[in-house]
This record gives sequence, C-alpha cells and structure tokens, in this order.
Amino acid sequence: MRKSKTLARIRRNEPVRMCCLGHYIPAFIKQAAHFGFDCIWLDLEHRSMPDRDVQNLLTHSHLHDIDIMLRPPTLEKTRLYRYLEDGATGLMIPLVNTAEKARMLVDAVKFPPIGDRGLDGAGLDADYMVDGADVFTSEANRETFLVVQIETLEAVNNIEEIAAVPGLDGVFIGPGDLGLRLKLSDGSMTMEKCFEKVAAACSKNGKAWGAPAGTPEILKQRHRQGGQLMNHGGEFGAIMRMLQECSAAFDAAK
Repeated sequence: MRKSKTLARIRRNEPVRMCCLGHYIPAFIKQAAHFGFDCIWLDLEHRSMPDRDVQNLLTHSHLHDIDIMLRPPTLEKTRLYRYLEDGATGLMIPLVNTAEKARMLVDAVKFPPIGDRGLDGAGLDADYMVDGADVFTSEANRETFLVVQIETLEAVNNIEEIAAVPGLDGVFIGPGDLGLRLKLSDGSMTMEKCFEKVAAACSKNGKAWGAPAGTPEILKQRHRQGGQLMNHGGEFGAIMRMLQECSAAFDAAK
C-alpha cells in the first residue's frame, strides 16, 4: 500500500506542505508533487465533479506519489470509504461540532479494531487485491487519515473531547465559517483565542492541527503555534492573480 507523506511528516513532528484544488486539472497533481508538496486538499464540499473525474485525480496522485486529502460532499458511510478505496489518502469532514460525530466518522473510515469500515480490498488503495486482507487493513489504518473541521463555536467549546477521540488523526480550523459565526456571537471569543484553544487541545491529545494560511506571514505564525496541517496555495487564487497581472500588462501596453 502507498505510504502517506502527510502522516510521515506528522510522525516526524514536521509541518506538512499542502495546497488546494477545486477543479479538474490533472496536471496540477504532477506540478504540486514536482514542487515538493506532500498533500493536495481536494474540495468537493463547495465544488462538483463527476465520480470518474475524481477517480482520475486520485489515480494521478498515486502515479506522482502525493497525498490527496478529499473533503467530501456527503456523510454517507459507504461513500466515505469508497473515496479511500478509489485512492484518497485522507478525508477532511466539514462542520464537526461534537465528539459523538467524530466517533461516528472514525467508525465509518477505519477498519476494525479501530472502526467498522467495510472491506472490499479490490480498490486502488489495496493495490487491486495484490496483498492479503490482513496486511491491507492494518496498513490502511496506519496510512490513511481522518481530519475533522472546527468551524463553529460549539466545536471550539467541545475541542477537548473532539481531540481526544481515538482514531481521529487531526483537526483543521475553517476560519471562513468560524469567522462568520464569531461575527454573530457576543464577542467574548476571538479567532486567535479559538486557535489557541484548538492548539492546546491538540497538543494535549497528540493530534495534528492546521488551517488555511493566506499569506507567508500567517503560515509562519501558525507553524510557530504548532500547526502542521497548513494549506498555502491553490489553483483558484493562482489563476486570479495570473489574470490580474496579465490584465495589468495589457493596460501598461496601451
């Protein structure tokens, strides 16, 4: 079974190099691997792709030896672990507010004795049944990962219990959704306080944590706080910047 670069980094207490992809661009997989990224966050919560396109991107990730952390559009148990069968290295689940929900997700995507994932063994993740089932299930539990998103005040308040859930590999703060909810709150909790609380709970329970980092300065700050699952860069922002620069070049050429 292919080894996870993300988990290898986490186990060495090193920061993971992650970028984001939300569109069907197979070449992006090769380019991210070429430039030293460990993981691509593939967003299917806010983007839509046919299953065959998703499967093709996942196959490219194995070809070029880079992890894909897929954010799925569903909580259906069989569909979650089918993404793993198709080759996703990890899953990131949005809006996980309670330890109960985190335990439900562990149950869905981890094999016994950790969870209750169904066994097929004929997918890309199992090298199409080349190895025995016992070898595959133990390696799958070790080399695939589950990350949950902390995006509400309820989740922040429950972070101690969430981070303590066995089988959970990491948490990822969603500053967009969390920031929206903070604006609607009484103002007693700030974004930085949320980061501090999550970082402390994850440190206590030996779990990796991270968030998007829009600038190099924010990336450095979060690394200093212990963030390992940091995302910096992606095709959406890169395309916008490129088009802005090209439009400015046309203006300058008048």
